[in-house]
Amino acid sequence: MMPREALTAAKSVVRGRPLDYVRGWTNYKGTRGMSRWHDLVDWVGGYPFEVAQPEQILDFLRPRGFELERMKTCGGGLGCNQFVFTRRPPA
Repeated sequence: MMPREALTAAKSVVRGRPLDYVRGWTNYKGTRGMSRWHDLVDWVGGYPFEVAQPEQILDFLRPRGFELERMKTCGGGLGCNQFVFTRRPPA
């Protein structure tokens, strides 16, 4: 988000219309469902984060009684892996 914000601001300045960037902050809620400020805080709040491979997630949860039902990965690209686990009843 931050590099994109800087690029958008720079484009507005280069075009000689810096107020277009400011107006974009006021019209943001209608297109995203939340204010631009809260979106920015949400984005910054995600750092730092730790990356785990799907195998690491499975190795952590299986001994704790969880079974994998479904998994969808982003194939090494940008995005979030999705997991659905169920917990086995205690033996």
